[in-house]
Amino acid sequence: MSKNTKKTSDKMATLAAHTLTDPNASAIAKSLAASALAQSGTDKQTSADMEEKAGKALQGGHYSEKTKSLAASVLSQANKERGN
Repeated sequence: MSKNTKKTSDKMATLAAHTLTDPNASAIAKSLAASALAQSGTDKQTSADMEEKAGKALQGGHYSEKTKSLAASVLSQANKERGN
């Protein structure tokens, strides 16, 4: 299986850190933020569970743009061959 070598950008890592400390951030936003930070500066890839959460966040009309940005970042670091 090939490895996705994308990493969380500094801008996205900053957004993720702010999200984790925001008392008003939703549970899904914090979960996505934690995943994005875990992949910052490492070779870790998004888990299948987080891929599913991120996909639902992107499709859900009620999530904020910040949450959707975190979801997109998490999905961009997923294993490209998973599910094939």
